[in-house]
Amino acid sequence: MNSKFLISLSIICVTSLAKAQTLNDVWNTTKDAAKDAAKDAVKTASTNAVNSVSGVLSSSTTPTTPSLTNDEVIKGLKEALSVGTNNSSGMAAKADGYLKNPKLFIPWPEEAKDMRAKLIKMGMQKKVTEFETSLNRAAEEAAKKAAPIFLDAITGMSIGDGFAILNGSDSAATHYLREKTFSPLKAQFLPVVKEAINKVKVTSYWKPLATAYNKLPGVKKQNPDLNDYVCTKAANGLMLLILEEEAKIRKDPMARVTDLLKKVFSFKK
Repeated sequence: MNSKFLISLSIICVTSLAKAQTLNDVWNTTKDAAKDAAKDAVKTASTNAVNSVSGVLSSSTTPTTPSLTNDEVIKGLKEALSVGTNNSSGMAAKADGYLKNPKLFIPWPEEAKDMRAKLIKMGMQKKVTEFETSLNRAAEEAAKKAAPIFLDAITGMSIGDGFAILNGSDSAATHYLREKTFSPLKAQFLPVVKEAINKVKVTSYWKPLATAYNKLPGVKKQNPDLNDYVCTKAANGLMLLILEEEAKIRKDPMARVTDLLKKVFSFKK
């Protein structure tokens, strides 16, 4: 056997034994390191969990900065009123929108209620009903052209603290609209109502009733301002419907039909 081969073989054997001893040491060292690493991992996880809980508790008690500006809230409120106006005018303008809706129905003028009672006793119930129907038909006709007038009032409405209205009652925006714009709104709406009254011939139903009544001895002559009466009642009816639409937008996420409405009314406290 070659001497060089024997020498090489001897070296390999010695080296193998040395490596075996080294691997055993490495194994023991690795086990110890693994135990230490596991302890550190448990300690770190516990610390992180405590910090996480503390963060949650801290965030729940620390006030956050609103994600909405006052300007955004004001735009959202006006948009809600605009959506409500479009929906409301559409509902009111339908056939029987006023006549068959107990909330909107325009009755005989209150100032002439004695006249109504006497006319019915005279056998004129049918004429009385026809006149009341004509009042409601006029309101329905006027509602067809109401939206632009109401939207103009909404657009021009000045709101200072939008958050106060947003966090108010379910009808806060509509009440604010009425308070700030009703008189000028009614003035703009009146010509539309006059046109509607002429179209459905309200006065032609009124005149025979007024003539018959005013011939009675001792009665106070009656001639109410039908234009103003219908205008006020029709506008009040639309305001009521807008109020209901506002409440719907506040309560029902499905009624928030734009991104701005979703953002503003989901923020409401």
